[in-house]
Amino acid sequence: MRTARILIVDDDDDLRKTLEAHITDLGHRVLAVDSAESALNHFAEFSPEIVFSDVQMSGMNGFELLTRLKDGRPDVDIVIFTGYGGVQGAIDAIKDGATDYLLKPLDLDEIEGVIERCIKDRAVRKDVEPPAEPVASAPGGLVGRHSSMVNVYKKIGAVASTRAAVLIQGETGTGKELIARTIHENSSEADLPFIAINCAAVPETLLESTLFGHIKGAFTGASSDRRGPFELAGRGTIFLDEIGDTPLAFQAKLLRVLEEREFYPVGSEFPRRTEARVIAATNKNLEELVPTGEFREDLLFRLKVVDISVVPLRQRRSDIPLLVRHILTQASADLGRPVPAVPPEVMASLISREWPGNVRELENTLVRGLVLSRGPSLSVEEIEGCLWTGGREPAGLTTPGSVTQSGRLSPEEASLASVERNHVQKVLFETDGNKSAAARLLEVSRPTLNRMIKDHQLVLP
Repeated sequence: MRTARILIVDDDDDLRKTLEAHITDLGHRVLAVDSAESALNHFAEFSPEIVFSDVQMSGMNGFELLTRLKDGRPDVDIVIFTGYGGVQGAIDAIKDGATDYLLKPLDLDEIEGVIERCIKDRAVRKDVEPPAEPVASAPGGLVGRHSSMVNVYKKIGAVASTRAAVLIQGETGTGKELIARTIHENSSEADLPFIAINCAAVPETLLESTLFGHIKGAFTGASSDRRGPFELAGRGTIFLDEIGDTPLAFQAKLLRVLEEREFYPVGSEFPRRTEARVIAATNKNLEELVPTGEFREDLLFRLKVVDISVVPLRQRRSDIPLLVRHILTQASADLGRPVPAVPPEVMASLISREWPGNVRELENTLVRGLVLSRGPSLSVEEIEGCLWTGGREPAGLTTPGSVTQSGRLSPEEASLASVERNHVQKVLFETDGNKSAAARLLEVSRPTLNRMIKDHQLVLP
């Protein structure tokens, strides 16, 4: 692998020295400084190809350094890292020209992978135009620090300033519409309409009229002209949710809109132009629907210019405590009530569940539990029966050793892996994340506890 000149900017002495030693051992030439000001002073002389910079530093912060460097040297790869990560930080970093955005604690293997990718990209890419000026801020609805969510934030930042079509894929309740709104709110058309249509909720016979509008007399009941979203949106955004449920006839018309930027209102002989951006979403695997003839392959290609995949909540359990605090804070404000405490046994149970309805199910459960709560903290008993069970009798929250209403453990709860996961998670919360104390209570070694935490995706308080 070719070596590179790499500049490290961080006022944390231990982390800076660790990164310097590790990256030097990889064979790269490294300069490590403790401030953004020092980085600027040494920049011309050292002429780095890659810069790793912390965000929170005394004096100039990492985002300001990013802007300064990109103004003068847009060819330099700048990787931002922070211990205070959030949605907007990742979006802003990528929009402002950062190559990547990492969260502490840093993974040295990930650092090595980022360097390799930067070197490969530099070998093949040509000079590009400087990034556009940052635009409107995103809403604070997206929550999560899991690597899968950070990747979503980075894609939002990359695509927001473009007009490219976006396809968002993920299970029901994962926040696909919120992602679409965040893209829109961070675009240069943020002040224009965002129109969301749930395609599955519109009868097939009305779908074309709903989206494209109609003229007077086009069908029974069409007593006047009606403009549809593709006309009303202007250069705004049209969000087509559950696109996988649309009939083939409509798919053909939508394909024409995407290819020709024109459509026909129902009953009209004359086409109308549209400049609306299309973001589509689905909880289905569209690639699997193509061979069966249920979804047009050419439309899939048109919609999937940029693909954003949202992982289910059960695959990012470490985000559940963040989501719980966020949801309860908002719901408490809406209800005019103080934010309740969440005891360790309740949090451990929330983390251990599979959440088939994802974030939406978690939110509904917590809001119902908050409404029923009679004290300063949530309890297992107070939110018992608040869980969505797909038509089955309420399952309630379970703690290790608990049983269902029928008096028997469910297959999920009865598995040895589930019992171990629930118990270890509860102990971690009871010890406030102190691994040494948790290992003593569990009567296991620290390496064994670390393996359990990794295998079960457990969360430290």
